[in-house]
Amino acid sequence: MRAKRGSRDYGSILLGSVGESSVKQRVRIQTLLTASIVVANLFGAIVAVALTAVGIPQPTIFTAELWWVNFIVVPVYITAAFVVGIGWGTYVGVRDLRWAIRDVAPTKRDARRTMRLPWRLSLVQGFLWGIATVMLTIMYGIVDPQLIPKTLFVVSLSGVVVVAISYLFIDFTLRPVAAELISAGHRRRKRTGVKARSVVSWMVGSAIPIIGILLVLAFGLARDETSKLDLFVGATVLGVTALFTGLLLTLLSSMSVTGPIRSVRAGMNRVSDGDLDNADLVVYDGTELGDLQVGFNSMVAGLRERERIRDLFGRHVGHEVAEAAMSSNPELGGTERLAATLFVDVIGSTTLAAQRRPTEVVEILNKFFAVIVRAVEEHDGLVNKFEGDAVLAIFGAPIDLDDAAGSALAAARDIARGLAEEVPDLSAGVGVSHGAVVAGNVGAIERFEYTVIGDPVNESARLSELAKRDPRRPLASGRAVKAAQRDEAERWEEQETTSLRGRTEETTVFAAFVDDE
Repeated sequence: MRAKRGSRDYGSILLGSVGESSVKQRVRIQTLLTASIVVANLFGAIVAVALTAVGIPQPTIFTAELWWVNFIVVPVYITAAFVVGIGWGTYVGVRDLRWAIRDVAPTKRDARRTMRLPWRLSLVQGFLWGIATVMLTIMYGIVDPQLIPKTLFVVSLSGVVVVAISYLFIDFTLRPVAAELISAGHRRRKRTGVKARSVVSWMVGSAIPIIGILLVLAFGLARDETSKLDLFVGATVLGVTALFTGLLLTLLSSMSVTGPIRSVRAGMNRVSDGDLDNADLVVYDGTELGDLQVGFNSMVAGLRERERIRDLFGRHVGHEVAEAAMSSNPELGGTERLAATLFVDVIGSTTLAAQRRPTEVVEILNKFFAVIVRAVEEHDGLVNKFEGDAVLAIFGAPIDLDDAAGSALAAARDIARGLAEEVPDLSAGVGVSHGAVVAGNVGAIERFEYTVIGDPVNESARLSELAKRDPRRPLASGRAVKAAQRDEAERWEEQETTSLRGRTEETTVFAAFVDDE
């Protein structure tokens, strides 16, 4: 099953996308293969005609004695070679791509055949041009022996150009198939890497034409009837041929390089935009550039795993704690700081567990915790721990807040209101305190957790017990209300001064106004 992706998965819009159906992809590949062979042979024929008629005009093939070769043998062979080449190439392609046509997993034998397919199809064209080279050299040589070197050079050079262009075109066309092979674990042997492709482009586009120019000069100097104009025209035509041939081969070779690079760049853009889910590349190149694509995918997989761990870590300890831990080396110990603590404790949890099925209890508790987490995070707090059916939240650690006490008080009011509206089956007491705490990592070096220790923690827990008398009204210590900014402090009224269980110091208790919105 192919995943839906972009239209340039294989480096070119001509090759379609991964989401394309198998039938459409086969039709596309077959069409491009046929077009590649036709274009390559057409270009080779143009090169041959240009060199024969203009590039190397002497000795000429346009004589009365050679009419039967020019007007019978050559057209008949071109037609026959075209039919045979297309038919033979189609047969070889269908045979080697049978696994892709049937949409089955490729075997090692299938992989070897498919990887060699660009060379096989190119060599088919080379074989036909080789026959043409031998046949035409003999036929022209029988009539005029002086035509032997000219015919041999022109036809063989054109054949080499056809093979080179065919290979680059076919290798480009078979990228979707190569991608399936690589994804199935079959890597291409790097005989045709970037360096090899560059060398082939240089040889066919530059080296061979330059050799041709030297041969034209040598032939011209060896023939007395060759004029300076003939030499100039011949060298010029070969030079122009080299320019166009070199340009075409360079463009084809660069396409095989820029395609993977563009895909990596597109993947990097998706990564920078935060879209790690769709950043994976289709690996279709078996050269060093394919290794680059594989390396990029490995990097994306690592980033995706890192983000998953970050998210999971943040869900357990809070995103602020997670960010702090991942940005520095975590150490045991803590620092003293002013912070607000909020404690929420469920009323009648034992009765709830006895009267409801376990699954129902879990569902209610999850709704309960969701209300608390939402309210705490909206006010920039940290849900530090879940203790059974109780929750401890911190405001002002590890991230400093301008008004930690006010944020905790506002969160307490939101929690009380949210529980009454969204979780009517459950009530809880909410207590808030403020003061000096020690915040840091507690435990062993092998296993520790971020927490706060101090009197405010105990005080908020005791206030939550006291708040169970009227769950609609969260309770707060006097120092928490005093530390809060005025707009929030005015939403609380003083109730009493009492000694909370486990504390020697008296606490001035404040309660939130029930009607405050």
